[in-house]
Amino acid sequence: MYYIFFYILLFFNLFFYNICTLLYLYQIIKKMRVAVVGATGMVGNVMLQVLEERNFKITELIPVASERSVGKTISFKGKDYKIIGLQDAVNAKPTIAIFSAGGDTSIEWAPKFAEVGTTVIDNSSAWRMDASKKLIVPEINASELTKDDKIIANPNCSTIQLVMALAPLHKKYQMKRVVISTYQSVSGTGVKAVQQMENEMNGVDGDMAYHYPIHRNAIPHCDVFLENGYTKEEMKLVREPQKILNDKTVAYTATAVRIPTSGGHSESVNIEFRTDFDENEVRKILSETNGVTVQDNLDTNTYPMPLYAHNKDDVFVGRIRRDLSQKNTLNMWIVADNLRKGAATNAVQIAEYLVENELV
Repeated sequence: MYYIFFYILLFFNLFFYNICTLLYLYQIIKKMRVAVVGATGMVGNVMLQVLEERNFKITELIPVASERSVGKTISFKGKDYKIIGLQDAVNAKPTIAIFSAGGDTSIEWAPKFAEVGTTVIDNSSAWRMDASKKLIVPEINASELTKDDKIIANPNCSTIQLVMALAPLHKKYQMKRVVISTYQSVSGTGVKAVQQMENEMNGVDGDMAYHYPIHRNAIPHCDVFLENGYTKEEMKLVREPQKILNDKTVAYTATAVRIPTSGGHSESVNIEFRTDFDENEVRKILSETNGVTVQDNLDTNTYPMPLYAHNKDDVFVGRIRRDLSQKNTLNMWIVADNLRKGAATNAVQIAEYLVENELV
């Protein structure tokens, strides 16, 4: 009698174990259908690279691009995938759609994906300052996300590296005012700008992405000018950190400059705090911040540069020093790969957080 009871228990345990396993596998399969919208673009290519490098568990990749690219193939993890159009991608009902196809495309198509249950992570500026949408840097404010967030905004590339360094210091010392000067690579403009610089370096005539030559030049003009005299890029650096850090009391001002580097954005940042600080403590706080690497040794000429940030996901901080002209004020130099942490990696990290926390 005892053995019969034992085998009955064993049968039911195995039965329920298998059911639970199947349900778990079903959940995984259901969550792994990922569309990359703008898959053939500069950022789209890096997104695919980051998804592969981080071994994001994709059951079905859905590469999406404009009509002129439909039918072409891309390679991902050694397998070829055919590119499809936006409507076909909506019909496929992916679990997550990572957008990097421009603001107009996002405004038109992101809601259509959301309507069929897809969670959209958008890399354009279309939704960033929309009060109903979250603006997310996972290390800082991913905890704000819920299952109801169907369109999530990825911040501007320059903003991401900025707030990665500011957030832990703001928490400790409370920022009052931030002055930012950026030195941004041509890759931030796109393929046409990279080609312009290469053409100029090689003495070749070609299409111009900028009003002026970029080789051996610096152009204080990133994005379009607004009525207030600032560029759109500069105003992103003013408004987006306030939303991400959830603090509108901090004042920001920015000047954005395009320089002839092929990749990586740099920023000179001056921060006035409400309380005093210790420089060594600042270095310690930053070095203990996930996603931040401190490179700050004057004896060995160690400081961040785009050359060394290339193809890396961390934000690099150095030249940490007290502003001698004003109390409670700090100077820093911040560098990051604008196509990775500044765009693709941050978007993939958002997707990882959604999956890990069962929000999709």
